[in-house]
Amino acid sequence: MKTLRLKPGKERSLQRRHPWIFESAIARGGADSGETVRVESHDGAFLAWAAFSPVSKIRARAWSFAETQRIDAAFLASVCARAVAARALFDLQSDGVRLVHGEADGLPGLIVDRYGDTLVAQFLSAGVERWKAAIADALLAATGLHKLYERSDASGREREGLKPVTGWLRGEGATEITIREHGWKLSLDIATGHKTGFYLDQRDSRQRFAELAQHRRFRRVLNCFCYTGGFTVAALAGLRAAGAVEGAELVSVDSSQPALERARAHLALNGFGAEGSGLKTQFLDANVNTVLREFIEQGRSFDAIVLDPPKFAPTAAHAERAARAYKDINRLALKLLEPGGVLLTFSCSGGISADLFHKIVASAGIDAQVDGYISERLGAAPDHPMTIEFPEGEYLKGLVVVRKPA
Repeated sequence: MKTLRLKPGKERSLQRRHPWIFESAIARGGADSGETVRVESHDGAFLAWAAFSPVSKIRARAWSFAETQRIDAAFLASVCARAVAARALFDLQSDGVRLVHGEADGLPGLIVDRYGDTLVAQFLSAGVERWKAAIADALLAATGLHKLYERSDASGREREGLKPVTGWLRGEGATEITIREHGWKLSLDIATGHKTGFYLDQRDSRQRFAELAQHRRFRRVLNCFCYTGGFTVAALAGLRAAGAVEGAELVSVDSSQPALERARAHLALNGFGAEGSGLKTQFLDANVNTVLREFIEQGRSFDAIVLDPPKFAPTAAHAERAARAYKDINRLALKLLEPGGVLLTFSCSGGISADLFHKIVASAGIDAQVDGYISERLGAAPDHPMTIEFPEGEYLKGLVVVRKPA
């Protein structure tokens, strides 16, 4: 068994069961890509079994902190089964579910989502890439399903020295799938959609937006970076529950025409926009910043706005530039928000902490000369867990901001 010997003092994070070993912490040792190594302190004490990555700054990712644990197919099968079983603990109200969430489930670099009867997996680290076949078999055994599609095309693979891979890994079938979420329907394409096909992490936030729409009976809703319109559907579901669809106006903005076409289709899929409903919908293929500025110049306003932008800061090194971008869009959105209106604003950037995001939004409010309350904090749905040992798992941060009444 090959060994990694750490520099003095570099064992502390592993003793706290943080799963990452950085290149700068290693005194000596190495292995082939994905090979299991024994990680030791500078004086030879066992710390962890880990998967080695010869090109990544994260040189190794821990499989287990138990010295007696054997890292083999049986071990991986037990970890996969435990992750799948854990999802039964949550009332998710959907057949679109995150089954494996990387480090939080003891499978560093592995993402697995279930859409109906189909699994979609991303193998994003050298370790899970090396054990791909065993993991695929374990996932199907744990779920009783027969189809697994691979979407290993995220940028993280490049940092691990791995090439993109997509296609059916086990079985085959349609890539176009419709899932149920909180009583409404959403369609996706697992071959071409973002991430594994859809943003399951925003499931609970969409439901919360539906509840707010039902309670407050929004009249004018602006959904920015709308992708395929999940928050638009949620708003309409809430308005329908309140009997308040008639006369409502919903504007959805994204820079992807295919995403907007699917967003339009979602309205029909859920029975919205029938003749005589009086519902006004607009789907804008445009830059969000440009649209926000144009709406301000036009004197438009909204009583509900959603800002769900893409990742501006993948790492802390990008945080300063990303902070400026987040501040700008929040400042513009707050200028458009009516007194008493609600802003749902999000950051999915790992390089932006929850505290920093709060400060960014507060600073945007000052610049916009808008006073508001932060009434709620939002985050990823519970099938995207964050463990005590791995705070980096808290990537999605959301705030519900209510503009103070005039």
